[in-house]
Amino acid sequence: MPSVMKNVVIDGRAIGRGEPPFLVAEISANHLGRIDRALSLIEASAEAGADAVKLQTYTADTITIDHDGPEFVLKGGLWGGRKLFDLYDEAHTPWEWHRALFDKAHACGMTAFSSPFDASAVEFLETLNVPAYKIASFEIVDLPLIKCCAATGKPLVISTGMASRDEIECAVNIALKYGSGQVILLHCTSGYPTPLPEADLRTIPDLAATFDLPVGLSDHTNGFAVPVAAVALGAVMVEKHITMQRADGGPDASFSLHPDEFAVMVKACGDAYAALGHVRSARAASEEANVAIRRSLYVIADMKPGETFTSSNLRSIRPGLGLPPKHLPEILGRRARHEIKRGTALSWPDIEK
Repeated sequence: MPSVMKNVVIDGRAIGRGEPPFLVAEISANHLGRIDRALSLIEASAEAGADAVKLQTYTADTITIDHDGPEFVLKGGLWGGRKLFDLYDEAHTPWEWHRALFDKAHACGMTAFSSPFDASAVEFLETLNVPAYKIASFEIVDLPLIKCCAATGKPLVISTGMASRDEIECAVNIALKYGSGQVILLHCTSGYPTPLPEADLRTIPDLAATFDLPVGLSDHTNGFAVPVAAVALGAVMVEKHITMQRADGGPDASFSLHPDEFAVMVKACGDAYAALGHVRSARAASEEANVAIRRSLYVIADMKPGETFTSSNLRSIRPGLGLPPKHLPEILGRRARHEIKRGTALSWPDIEK
């Protein structure tokens, strides 16, 4: 017997099959080093309709070392030429901000959680009682980190960018072995920004079928068409970066949404989910009134008793109050039982046996 995919509960909210998509606003580096801007982004996320905000918990020293060697300098792409240490020093969210940011999110009616990048970040986030942990795409190969997060008993959200199926399977196995069993996978392409042809959204139902887990999307494309399409393909969670203005700059600004764009995405994702509905084999309520104007068999010329039905006096036309058109071949050549006026919806008593 096939297993039944279990939904995941984060901060009291069920996420998974049969539930509206859980929409996460990623703050990331778009605070530009200012806590007032980070707080404004949280307010804007709430006003846009996000269900949660997500931070990233690391420092430059916990994620890399300050080194000038060529392997510590990014080559090509959005951040080409920058030292890893300098990029992460600019982009990190100071740990002393976290409590205020989480409190702000809660005051705005949203869930707040984070991506830890090492065990010290997990230990710190546990003091803030976060409801879940997000494993970033770049950390999916860090199995000790996944084990550390899983051991807290909190749900895990695992992003799959750059990962092979074997790497995803290893991460899932560790998460399930050492954790609560509550795991969400996020399909992701770790290109910044991601070209549309590389979004590969058909991966979402494939991951769900392969791992029997709820699957969502962590999106780095420009715009919000991809998240909406992902929901139509069954994504249960959508994570998207938010910024006040792309023109303000910052490491993640170019593939982030303005608050008004995020609000449009929220509405569109909700509409896409509503449109999924369920498998239907009967008429929808909105169709009932239109049944009467389907085609049916009508007499289109006055007929005398005993007159033969032909294509000159009987046709399939609208409205739909006569016999179904499928009966036309068997009625042609038979005779009228009585006088029939033009414009009469044909019924069986009108036809001689």
